[in-house]
This record gives sequence, C-alpha cells and structure tokens, in this order.
Amino acid sequence: MTVENQYIQLAHGSGGSMMQKLIREVFVEAFGDVQLEDAATLALGGSGADANDSRVSISTDSYVVAPLFFPGGDIGKLAVCGTVNDVATSGATPLALSASFIIEEGFAIDDLRRIITSMADAAAAAGVAIVTGDTKVVGKGQADGLYINTTGIGLINAGREPLGSDRIQPGDVILLSGSLGDHGMCIMSQREELSFAADLESDAAPLNHLMAAVVAAAPDTRVFRDPTRGGLASTLNELADAAGVTMTVKEKTVPVHPTVQGACEILGYDVFQVANEGKIVAIVPADQADAALVAMQESPYGAEAAIIGSVEELTGGEKGSFARVQLLNAFGARRVMDTLVGEQLPRIC
Repeated sequence: MTVENQYIQLAHGSGGSMMQKLIREVFVEAFGDVQLEDAATLALGGSGADANDSRVSISTDSYVVAPLFFPGGDIGKLAVCGTVNDVATSGATPLALSASFIIEEGFAIDDLRRIITSMADAAAAAGVAIVTGDTKVVGKGQADGLYINTTGIGLINAGREPLGSDRIQPGDVILLSGSLGDHGMCIMSQREELSFAADLESDAAPLNHLMAAVVAAAPDTRVFRDPTRGGLASTLNELADAAGVTMTVKEKTVPVHPTVQGACEILGYDVFQVANEGKIVAIVPADQADAALVAMQESPYGAEAAIIGSVEELTGGEKGSFARVQLLNAFGARRVMDTLVGEQLPRIC
C-alpha cells in the first residue's frame, strides 16, 4: 500500500491529490470498475439502441460542513444543490433525490425543521423531488450535530452520449460560470469569526437548469465539473490528466470578488484552490464557446460567467509532468496551477 501514512488524515478528504490517491489505491483497487466522474452512467436493461434509450446518471455525496448555518445557505441547501449539480454534470436531467440523516442526540428540532425547509426550497428550485431517505440518531458528542447524505438520479436523453473528460479535445475552450472562492471564504470567515469590509456569502445554488441551457446552446459540450473541494486548480488538473491534455488559464479573465481575493491574501490561501458550491466549469468546442457563454450569462446563477482558458495538445516534454495546467498572468508570465496536495479547508461541504 503506497497511500501516505497508515491512517486517515483530514487531508485525505480535501479534494486534492491525497484524496485522489486514496480513492484510486483503496476504493478503486477493491471495487474495480468505478467511474471517476462526478456522476456514474448506467444502462437500465436492453442493448445497443435500446440501452441508449434507458440510461440514467447517479451520484451520491455526504455533507459534514461546519458550521451548519452560514450566510447564503446551510447544510441542507448544500446537500441538495451539490448532488443535483453532480447528476447534471453528465448531461442528465435530475429527477429525484434520497436524503439520509445522522443526527446527534440533543440536536434542536427547530434547527432540524429549518434545515429540512431549506432542502425542500432548494429541491423545488432545482425541479427535483426528495422521494426517500433514512434517519439515524447517535449519542451526544458522536456526530457534531448533523450529517446528511443525498443520492440523486437523473435521466440522460435518448440519443445523447454522456458528457465526460474522455470527450475533451485540444482546441477546446474552458468556461467558468462565475466568481471563485465565495463558499470557501464564507465558511472560513464564519468558522474563525472574521469580519471583512463586505459580507462574504456562500454561492451554493442548483445549476442543473444552467447546464441544460449550455448544452442546448453548445450541443457538443464536452464536460461539466463543479470545482468544489480543491477548487478550480484541482478540478482542471483532474480533467487534464484524465483527458491527456494540457490547459492554459488566463488569470485576468477569471472572475474573483475583491473581498474574496483579499480574504485569501490575508489568510494565506490560493483562491484557485478554494472550494465553490455554486459554480461550474464547462469545456466546449471553440466554435460553440460564445453561444455557451451567452447561455450561462442569461442564467440567474451565471451573470459573471467568463471564458477563462483553452485546451492544448500534450507534447512529449509535458508527458508525465505535473505542469498539466498553467496560469498566464497579465504580464505574459506563466506559473503552474497545481492541484491541492494536503489539507486546506476541512469540512467545507
């Protein structure tokens, strides 16, 4: 076994390289044929054309965020939006969710009602139903209040191939649906009781309608990915590695709110590695990029969307290197946009 150390650390859940190594060397090694996208695609019976008419996308996620309530949302909204977004990344239309709760003895019923109401509101905004679930109660001090697991299922339209990193090609264009780092810095400011000149608010939002609009405008969309744990840097590195390409991001085109940038500088974080919960990365063919951008900007959650970079062919000298993603600054200088390695913001979602 080559995973670092012999015991789980917080960094193994950070969304960075340590987590990816854990997944590949422990879970994939045991389970075998695991789809390493945000959602798995399954054919429900039949073969050939029949199978293409009955494909679903499924995704599951657990939420352990601290604190449970924060500006812009709470653990319930986060659980619904996060799983809806993961299902939609495959190009599917999300249909329904399950919701399971691990509740600590002594948790306030009023707080539970508030969280459940938030989940119902988020599901209604996404156009999905919460149809089944489970509840467990554990002893005081054993669950830090409340943990939630949600599993989502969606339908992939007949005749459409599922989106995924294997579709990415050199020459494609990278789009981002809005500003970076809002969620991560909001959680950190609440956790550390920090005050800034402007309020920080989580960006948690259901993005399935935005993604559907992008696919309608850019029918050859390659892939969607939400830059949650590990941020934009880890997301692009994972995509570049899976597709066998390199990527260049133009720093001046990446939207970041000044308050978030300032908070990152004060606290020593790289905004490109900070978690987001209401943003999506899309990679599309160059000739469809403008149409995809307009579709994003017409969504209430995509007003700040931008084209931020491009995909290039992997050359001989780059193969096997860690410089898969590079950041181009306003002066023309390049630096590596590296994946998150260790722990940055634990329990961010």
